[in-house]
Order: sequence, then C-alpha cells, then structure tokens
Amino acid sequence: MWRACARPDVLAPVPVLALALALGLASPVVVAAATQDGGGSQLRDRVFGRNLPPVGRYVSEQGVGFVLDRSAGRRPLLRFDGRPETWALRPSPAPRGDIIYRTDAGDEVLRITPDGGITLYTVQNPRGTPVSAVGPAEALEPDPITPVELSRALIRQSGLATRALGRTVLLEAPDVIPGSEALVADTAAVAVDAVARVARAESLRGRATRLRRILIVNGERPDVRLVAGTLRISVQPALGPAGRPSSALILQAVAGDD
Repeated sequence: MWRACARPDVLAPVPVLALALALGLASPVVVAAATQDGGGSQLRDRVFGRNLPPVGRYVSEQGVGFVLDRSAGRRPLLRFDGRPETWALRPSPAPRGDIIYRTDAGDEVLRITPDGGITLYTVQNPRGTPVSAVGPAEALEPDPITPVELSRALIRQSGLATRALGRTVLLEAPDVIPGSEALVADTAAVAVDAVARVARAESLRGRATRLRRILIVNGERPDVRLVAGTLRISVQPALGPAGRPSSALILQAVAGDD
C-alpha cells in the first residue's frame, strides 16, 4: 500500500461543467425507487445469456448512444456517448421475464426482454424509447495507471475542486491498494465533477461550500458521506469499475442536508 495526497498551492482552472442534472439531483436517467440486487445465480444467468454481444454499442430512436459492457462477468457497465462516467448497473427481475437495469441510486436505465430487445429510459423520455444495436465496442474497463500518474491525477482534481469552490479543497487517498490506482483516479474525477455541478447551481452552492476535503478510502462496499466538511468516499477495488459510488450518490451527499 502507499499514500497519495493532493494539496494544491495555487488555483487550477476548471472546465465549463454543464449542469446535466436537475436541482432534484436526478442522474442522467429517470429517477425510480431504489431496489436491492436480486435473483442470485439464476438472474445472473438470464442477464448474461440473452441475445446480446458481450460488449456492444447501441443508439435509441432519439439518437442517444451508449456502450453496454457485459463482458466482465460482474455488474454490467454502461457509458453514454460523450460522457466520461461509467455506470455500474444492477439487474432486477420484471414481469414477462424482462430484466431491469438500475444504477446504485435506483434509477432505471434499461429494460431488456427475453429475446434481447432493449428500452432506454432517460429524463427526456421517461416512458422509454426503443434501442437498436449498432455494432461491437471496446470494453469499459479502465486502462491501468501508475502510482505517479495517480498522484498527478489527484493533484489535478484537487485543483479543479479548489477552483470550483474558490478555496483550497484537499483530496487524499491514504491507502491505495496496488492495482486500484485507475479506480481511485476515476473516483476522484467523478467526485470533483459532482462538487463542481453543485457549486455551479446558485440554489445549492451554499451547501457545496461546506466541503473542505475529499477522502477516498477502501471499504466493505461503495459508499459516500459528507461529515464535518469531509466528503468520505469508500471504494471496493475487488469490484472493478463497479467499486465506487456513482455521481448521483455523490451529488446527493454533497447537496443534501447534514
């Protein structure tokens, strides 16, 4: 294990971050009631045995493109075109043998029928829109990075958070497990993006100013809490890209009440 700590001495520029989320902190997909992972091995076999490629690119009738990666054998991964975040989806059974994919915040993203038909749910189309397969795609597993690259990434992200809030925000990862550097860097980027989104919303900026430090630690499960000015994010490296909380949960922690 090794220790990484980012403490910027100067303000770094932050890119323009569009507030894609509503003030109610919905993720880029329509909000639905949260559900637990269910179904055990039978559901898992049904999810991965459908008439779909391990990794494929899809486009909805409204032109929303995304990659769905089911190759890892764990939770399916999804990334929308033009978006940096990879979403880890949780399958749950639905009527008629369908399977619903949700984010860790309970947001319904996809519905897949027994023959492999897909419906995409978005804020713009909460009732769902059909999806067509475009072709194969590359897996969404991140490329590994070195400890030095991670240190640079943490310094850069700390600078972005500092610029967004107008004062120093520390970003620390005290116990990085070798091999999990890419996950920690991704977690830092997702967290800082969420902080910047809250800071750019006039009605929520006051809540973001409570933040003094972002701390990324290893935990039994992905989790996020804001306590006494510290945004504590727990990651589980064994889960790979699914081992961190999504931006939706981080947004809720930053913008929520103490």
